[in-house]
Amino acid sequence: MKLAIWSNYYHELSPEDAVREFIKNGIYASELSDEHGAMLLERGENVVETGRAFSEFLQEHGFDMTQGHLWLYAKICTEPDAIEKLYKWIDLYEAVGVKNMVLHCDVLAFDESRYEECAAKNIEKLKIVAEYIEGKDITICLENLGPQYVMTSIDRISYIVDSVGSDKLGICLDTGHLHLNGKSQREYILKAGKRLRAIHIADNEGQWDQHLMPFTSGKIDFFEVVSALREIGYDGLFNLEIPGENRIPLELRNAKLAYIKSCYDYLMR
Repeated sequence: MKLAIWSNYYHELSPEDAVREFIKNGIYASELSDEHGAMLLERGENVVETGRAFSEFLQEHGFDMTQGHLWLYAKICTEPDAIEKLYKWIDLYEAVGVKNMVLHCDVLAFDESRYEECAAKNIEKLKIVAEYIEGKDITICLENLGPQYVMTSIDRISYIVDSVGSDKLGICLDTGHLHLNGKSQREYILKAGKRLRAIHIADNEGQWDQHLMPFTSGKIDFFEVVSALREIGYDGLFNLEIPGENRIPLELRNAKLAYIKSCYDYLMR
């Protein structure tokens, strides 16, 4: 598992400058964030050309960006043009070289009583998305969400993936969201198995989604997480999604990366 940090760690920089900062500090992989994806989309109508240019930049610098977070607020069930917009994101990310694309289900409403309706509509729309990427070297990874949403557990995510019935859909684990839902990290990982293609490593104290790096004030047992990931043979990016750590001056963020690398090395012993 290669250490990665989602690109919005350097939220005020361009995608290229964010990559340069990571490399300067010894990090050679990142999840392409929704925010940096939006920056790339703003560069022109030809998203494939934009993506290929960025891909060439990544290759020149020996940088891995094979995981990316698609449009964060894609309402594929409730906005008429959402899927067409999502296709642009997918085309851009494919050109960049992103293989595992993280997507949130459309929650419709924060109402547990609407779960069955929510699941059925997402299944219907995700079948359309899966058909669009058939034959492409892409997996759409559905992410477990926080307790105010309805897609909170591995059983619910697996039900949607199974119901779509396409090998183009996989699963993303967000450790912070799962902790807030009171669910077992190990159970989630083992049940996801080979369909687990992307992860968001983030810690919290159990009250709200603080997005902390490991070994601070959070309460998640990351030794359990790493052990379970090894048990299923997960070989994707060990990606930290930690906006709780990035609202400080750039110089201090750079210094913090040395500690993050030490935490990673400690976990991987």
